[in-house]
Amino acid sequence: MERYQYLRTLVSQLLEESPLTSEEVIVDVRHLMSVGEEELAFDTMCSWIYEDSLPIASAYYERLVSAAQELGTPKSIDRLDELIED
Repeated sequence: MERYQYLRTLVSQLLEESPLTSEEVIVDVRHLMSVGEEELAFDTMCSWIYEDSLPIASAYYERLVSAAQELGTPKSIDRLDELIED
């Protein structure tokens, strides 16, 4: 699988499993992915998780950390560890 498709799949899976409930935000993230902006889509998703103080599981957080490394956007996950609830 080419890297572009891999990153799109990675962000899509994280979005599907995210605690986001705002359809507007989900549509925005999907739109960013559709135009090849996976890094921005990931950053947007993480920003809204933090902004809305949505609880996340530690396993999901670890996947976000891994994705941030893959995407080269380590700042995207800043402070998300504060939202971990298991």
